[in-house]
Amino acid sequence: MTALYENAVDVLSTWTATSDHAELARKRTLDLLADGPAAMTRAHRAGHVTASALIVGEDSRILLCLHGRLNLWMQLGGHCEEGDTTLAAAAFREATEESGISGLILDTTPIDIDVHEVRCGPRDGAPAEPSVHYDVRFLLRAPAGSVERISEESSDLRWFRPDALPSPLASGTVQQIAPALTRLR
Repeated sequence: MTALYENAVDVLSTWTATSDHAELARKRTLDLLADGPAAMTRAHRAGHVTASALIVGEDSRILLCLHGRLNLWMQLGGHCEEGDTTLAAAAFREATEESGISGLILDTTPIDIDVHEVRCGPRDGAPAEPSVHYDVRFLLRAPAGSVERISEESSDLRWFRPDALPSPLASGTVQQIAPALTRLR
C-alpha cells in the first residue's frame, strides 16, 4: 500500500478541486493521509480513502448501480486493494469489475472528492461498523455499444440521462456529474 499511499498524497497535493465542496474534501483527505499508509485500508476505522468512477457513455448517459446493501443509486467503486498502485487504477479496477464493461477509457485526474459516513465491514464478514469514506472520484468513458453486466455487489445497473436520475440517489452523486461532463468537452 506504500505506492498507493504515495500516489494519493501526490495526487491530492497537486489536484485543483472542481468545487468548493471538493476543495474542503481534498483538505480533509490530506489530513487523514497524515496517519500514513494505514489510511488507505479498511483497518483504519476512523476512515479510509476509497476510489470510485462515474462512467459516462454515449449521449452523456451515466451508468449508476443500485448498491446491493445500501439500496441507493450511485457511481461504481469502493475500497482500495493491496495490488492497487494508484487511485485512478483502483477506481478503474472497481468500475470494470462492477460494470462488466471492457475497454473503459480512464481519465487519471480526479473529478471530485466526497467525504461521507458509511457502515462498512472488514473482509472477514464481521458486522459492519461506522466509518468514513474519503472517496476520490474519476471519470471513465464507455466505448460505443458498451453492454453492462450486474455484479454481485449491485441489485441493478442502468444508464441514465443527467437530467433524469433515479431515486433514491446516494448523497454526493450529483456533485460529480457537472465536472465529468465539463471534462468531456
